[in-house]
Amino acid sequence: MAQTTLKVQGMTCGHCKASVEGALQELTGVTKAEVNLEEGTVNVSYDEADVTIEAMHEAVEEQGYDIV
Repeated sequence: MAQTTLKVQGMTCGHCKASVEGALQELTGVTKAEVNLEEGTVNVSYDEADVTIEAMHEAVEEQGYDIV
């Protein structure tokens, strides 16, 4: 199991948190996604054999947020 922290721009509320966490958790291989609104980050636990960082970026960006 691997972990990464993504810096996400534009998250300001509970809906933002739910959108980003939900999009990431739908990806095969992601076991946990936890947003910290104050820091503008999301901590992701995932299986490197099933999902890539690029796929996570795409999932977040499809929700309308930018990865920085």
